Amino acid sequence: MKTIFLVLIFVSFAISPATSTAPEECGSESANPCVNKAKALPLKIIAIAAILVASMIGVGAPLFSRNVSFLQPDGNIFTIVKCFASGIILGTGFMHVLPDSFEMLSSICLEENPWHKFPFSGFLAMLSGLITLAIDSMATSLYTSKHAVGIVPHGHGHGPANDVTLPVKEDDSANAQLLRFRVIAMVLELGIIVHSVVIGLSLGATSDTCTIKGLIAALCFHQMFEGMGLGGCILQAEYTNMKKFLMAFFFAVTTPFGIALGIALSTVYQDNSPKALITVGLLNACSAGLLIYMALVDLLAAEFMGPKLQGSIKMQVKCFVAALLGCGGMSVIAKWA
Repeated sequence: MKTIFLVLIFVSFAISPATSTAPEECGSESANPCVNKAKALPLKIIAIAAILVASMIGVGAPLFSRNVSFLQPDGNIFTIVKCFASGIILGTGFMHVLPDSFEMLSSICLEENPWHKFPFSGFLAMLSGLITLAIDSMATSLYTSKHAVGIVPHGHGHGPANDVTLPVKEDDSANAQLLRFRVIAMVLELGIIVHSVVIGLSLGATSDTCTIKGLIAALCFHQMFEGMGLGGCILQAEYTNMKKFLMAFFFAVTTPFGIALGIALSTVYQDNSPKALITVGLLNACSAGLLIYMALVDLLAAEFMGPKLQGSIKMQVKCFVAALLGCGGMSVIAKWA
């Protein structure tokens, strides 16, 4: 998946010369009165600190939930909170990342052909979802084969020996589920990290103080609850404490790192330049497909089709409402971020 993102960046720069006929204002600073580099810098520093703290709280809360009796991973409240966080991730993909990609790749700063002739955002999001499915499936198969979990040979020939079913360890099913949780956690973290760096870069590069003020509050909320979804997956994966720390650390620092990178590149990076629009637009499309797939298939569908929710209509309704609230919250925030 990382290779795919690197290839997209290379392709975007390779084809960007085709955008040479863009309007003159593209790639130049806006005449917006809110644009003020001197006032924007302190706000960006505040954003780095605030988003870092919010991210740490969000991803760390589930990891310490084992010490709180009513937030145990196998409890009802944890399941409801996880569905809410999954709704946040789903809302992020549909209401933030994908629309941003459509807006960027349909910008007047890009040449009519090919960018306005073909829906690259939808195509890449669809392709990203399918590739995520392939990676998800193959990674699960490789992990399962490596650990020989739940593999019971069945004979297809003749003779009594082929009718014998080998005994399966009682914990094989639990081990298979654990491996599944680990694959989900890794793939989800990849998608979130790519998205977080992109939004951090955009915030760090802009000098629009009006936009930054709204983004700080919106991104703090966004990162906190997105972190809760990731933290829940990391907790269920039962990694070692060091791996848990590293995964939480990388999530928490990616957006602040993106902001810092945007500040450093603010003199050469223009968010309305053809190269920036193509690169960020393609990355957003890929990230959207990955996040939508993970939220719907690996998080919500797996939870709703699992034995716990299938055994209780009441819990299904509660989790559905929680997921709906998560999507609704991100839809409201889409007005500012």
